[in-house]
Amino acid sequence: MPYSPQMVKPFREELTEIGFTELVTAEAVDSAMKKAETGVTLVAVNSVSGCAAGMARPGVRLALENTGHRPDQLLTVFAEQDLEATARMRSYLADVPPSDPSFALFKDGELVFFMPRHRIETRDARAVASDLQDAFDEFSQ
Repeated sequence: MPYSPQMVKPFREELTEIGFTELVTAEAVDSAMKKAETGVTLVAVNSVSGCAAGMARPGVRLALENTGHRPDQLLTVFAEQDLEATARMRSYLADVPPSDPSFALFKDGELVFFMPRHRIETRDARAVASDLQDAFDEFSQ
């Protein structure tokens, strides 16, 4: 059964209410990634999957609440809904196989950390948060 926009809205809001900018077009992705050429940018590839709901979104919320090194820019694309934006974001992850949910951390425009689905779905939100916090600490200094 496909998900309607009304069903997906809460999945999107879990990230936008904590500061993520939702990118729904290829042009928006390009514009945001141009800004990512300086500083630290976290990209969340969101999805409707159970591991996105149970581990990824709660994990990133915990990480951002409990870190002293918050990324400068928080971006998100929605894999099953915004196909053009997701495809464009994946072009910035050229050597990384598609994975959703996932997290990508860029420093000065360079991909420095990637957490694919298989590092999310078998763990709990606190473990996901811990890995993200470690990446923020390492690359946000």
